[in-house]
Amino acid sequence: MTSKTYIVEHLDEELGPWSELEYITIARESQETGSKFFLSSLHPQFKVPEALAAIPSFTAERRGVEELYADKKSRVCLLDPQGKSDLAPEDADNFDVFLFGGILGIDAWSNFMTDRTSELRAKGFEGRRLGPVQMTTDTAVRVTRLVVEGKTPLKDIPYVDFPELKFNEYESTEMPFRYVKTEDGKPIMPEGMVELIKKDADKGIDDML
Repeated sequence: MTSKTYIVEHLDEELGPWSELEYITIARESQETGSKFFLSSLHPQFKVPEALAAIPSFTAERRGVEELYADKKSRVCLLDPQGKSDLAPEDADNFDVFLFGGILGIDAWSNFMTDRTSELRAKGFEGRRLGPVQMTTDTAVRVTRLVVEGKTPLKDIPYVDFPELKFNEYESTEMPFRYVKTEDGKPIMPEGMVELIKKDADKGIDDML
């Protein structure tokens, strides 16, 4: 099977700590599976963290996907909630590149797609759906990899929706996302993410006091 490339369009000038952990995780998992991970459409002032730049599978690109794959548009799959069908294992034969469009304005609690996805759809990139529940960026890439590289249908991937993270006897928070889960039912999250969420939760409480 041809090596796959996963591209996240990052339109923000800066990189928040949440996204940094996600991108490092995507790059590491891409390295482990022999695939590639790009951040595209990067702002001229965007600074790549050293930990991310050090992973061989990672490439930082100022160019957008339209320029990168101008002559291979048919081999690019746009992960799109309005795609014509769900992503399936046979899509590994149809596409070499899997595109996650328009990550902008990310903070420690949310990431969202801008109208960039609809722009890419209008430019002719064929879309596939990952299901009805919002995923974090690293989860979306992980699920895509499981389907196209692992040949696992979407319905057979073990998920946990809106998991509750318990920090101690008195503190917890519910995450508003779908995750792939481990055999013991825990959500797969980037290394350091739980600590970051705990820190942000504490900060939010301090701001209210």
